[in-house]
Amino acid sequence: MIRTEHLTKHYGSLAAAEDVSFQVGPGEVLGFLGPNGAGKTTTMRMLAGFVTPSSGHASICGHDVQSAPLAAKAALGYLPEGAPSYGEMTVRRFLDFVADLRALSGARRAQRLQHVIEHLQLGEVLEQTIETLSKGFRRRVGLAQAIVHDPPALILDEPTDGLDPNQKHEVRTLINDMARDKIIIISTHILEEVAAVCTRAIIISRGRIVADDSPVGLAARSRYHNAVSLQLEDPQQLAAARAAVAAVPAVADVEVSERDARLTALPRPGAMLLPVLSELAARTGLKLKELHLEPGRLDEVFRTITA
Repeated sequence: MIRTEHLTKHYGSLAAAEDVSFQVGPGEVLGFLGPNGAGKTTTMRMLAGFVTPSSGHASICGHDVQSAPLAAKAALGYLPEGAPSYGEMTVRRFLDFVADLRALSGARRAQRLQHVIEHLQLGEVLEQTIETLSKGFRRRVGLAQAIVHDPPALILDEPTDGLDPNQKHEVRTLINDMARDKIIIISTHILEEVAAVCTRAIIISRGRIVADDSPVGLAARSRYHNAVSLQLEDPQQLAAARAAVAAVPAVADVEVSERDARLTALPRPGAMLLPVLSELAARTGLKLKELHLEPGRLDEVFRTITA
């Protein structure tokens, strides 16, 4: 597994990471979340062996990052922030270079290179120099070098940065496929990424872990958890609908969006509003375009925790 114990990094009086402890096992995809400057990248760099911690320890698959750095790095695939590479190299030459560094040879080398080229759709740019590639293609090349040796552990810093929606979907599918037998940490500030691929999320703020839960568990902390959204066909019913919904004893508050004729009813603790409001709409003749139960909003939880 990947393990950190009281991992700390100070730059003078600035605490970039403070007492960070967690562990991630095979089959888990951990989303490492935080606002800019929260300590995400510093923690990832300490795990990958590129930054020496001020105190604490980190290990990859049982290999201490400081006392056994080569063994730890051999077990790790790392996509750093910005995906740095050698701009003057062609994509083919760069991947060959990485395969050399990872000591891949023979049929295994050919199979792994073919795998990353096909799965990251790099065939059309193999003979281009990396400096001429779009940001999205450079990101894909960076991901290819991280997984070419099929490591048991992966650390991916903003893996879909710069990709279009189709490319994001392809990379997320690849991550989900790899997650069956790998340990994966994704550092990101994109909440959509967490919902799409992560089984667990840690939120870091000002260098410290402030939450550690599943995405569903985090969403359940939202004030919108089990809220009910009603969108009306007739905007003229909005005022009457709001009054009727607000009068329901189990409703704590009602938010109104006149732009799309929508009401959001927030429940009192422990209340289930969906059957009550469904019956209310039928009884009072409200014409609905949409009626749905909200699982909670990660963005609202994120803002609340990191504010």
